[in-house]
Amino acid sequence: MATRPFSEVAAGDPGLLEEVEGIVLDSHRRHYESQGRRWSRPIAYRWLHYEDPMPVERLAEGVERLVGEGATFDAAAVDKACAKASGRGFSN
Repeated sequence: MATRPFSEVAAGDPGLLEEVEGIVLDSHRRHYESQGRRWSRPIAYRWLHYEDPMPVERLAEGVERLVGEGATFDAAAVDKACAKASGRGFSN
């Protein structure tokens, strides 16, 4: 996904990028809340360094960091995003 033009990963309603972002943010929120920590979208974006011009790479790094901390992801949401990506020619 990171090697594709931004317009390809952002296309659709919701776009694949938006869908993957939602999955990562949901996992981040649940992980923070399970630790009794205050969560907000700005906190998550700061944690992801999301101001960087490579959002797909930041999301991938965020997934790795969350997995390393023991966070979980919504399996149904991940499957849905993978199916959408596969349908658009992205490989898993």
